Parts: sequence; C-alpha cells; structure tokens
Amino acid sequence: MRSSISISHEFVDFIPDELADRVIYVSIPYATAAHRCFCGCGSKVVTPISRQGWSVTFDGETVSLHPSIGNYGLQCQSHYFVRNDRVVWARAMSQEEIDADRLSDDLLPLKRPGGTDTAARPASIAGRFLNWLRRGEI
Repeated sequence: MRSSISISHEFVDFIPDELADRVIYVSIPYATAAHRCFCGCGSKVVTPISRQGWSVTFDGETVSLHPSIGNYGLQCQSHYFVRNDRVVWARAMSQEEIDADRLSDDLLPLKRPGGTDTAARPASIAGRFLNWLRRGEI
C-alpha cells in the first residue's frame, strides 16, 4: 500500500482552468471541489458537494472529503480518501466490487430538501455531476 501524501487546499470562487499538483480547490459558491488526481496521472477530478455527492469538512486548518474518491472511470483507477489535507490510499477494488458499488449507488434514493425521495442516484461521478447540474443547485 502507498504511504499517504500531504496536500494543500484553496478556497476559491471559481475552479481554475489549470489545477496545481497536490492542491484541492473548494468553491463554496458552486458547491464543488476539484483537483488533479493524486496518483499523478494528471486527470481532473471534480467532486460535487451535496447531500448526494461529497461533503467537505474544514476544521479551521485542514480539509477533508467524504466519502472516498474512486476514480474507476479513469485509466489509473485510483482510490483514496482526503483526510486533514492528506491523501490516504485505499485498497484497489476488483471490477466486481466496483460494479457492486455502482449498483448500490443506483439503489440509493436522492433526498431533496424537505425530505422527499427522487430518482435513483447515478452510478458514475460524471452522472452525479450532470444530475446535480440539471437540478440547478449551482
């Protein structure tokens, strides 16, 4: 297993076009966090912040994201947690585990403010992001 790596965070209004290595950008106005994949492949990873997506915790000094980030749509297929401005690597998952995880995401109801259920949660990060954009939560 890889050792954890230290990263930094920046709170921004807009996610910059060019992302620096080992920096996670958090836009509160657009409820989005973005970074270059921490494996080093250079891919841009966008995590929508919402009840159905990821949550960001700021303790006054460091940032954490929940849940883990599984880049299964990328060639690197990296899987990690962001905890207190550190990347903690998670174990690689088999294709069967990835498929099961995506299926369980599909079965989770979305909760709207006020507690009403909506359609199933899209399985992919891109699908979740598009659904989030369609709801107009920007």
